[in-house]
Amino acid sequence: MPRPPSDWISLDEAASLLAAANVRFAPGTIGRWARAGRLQTIKLGNRRFVRRSQVRGLLRPGRHVDGADLQPGLFEELGR
Repeated sequence: MPRPPSDWISLDEAASLLAAANVRFAPGTIGRWARAGRLQTIKLGNRRFVRRSQVRGLLRPGRHVDGADLQPGLFEELGR
């Protein structure tokens, strides 16, 4: 029986996931995201790994709010 894929992936695999979604990726980005608490990382030897599910989570589309759904006058003072 084949083993299920691990949730831990290399930075190269993370870069491939991001590239497939047209997201530019710099190697230092993973370190910044890890320090900011956006990604959990582990280091084995000289290689760093991240969770596949967390990388995919970063690719979720942002939420959009329709202007008609906002409270009337909420940003009125910004226009002054």
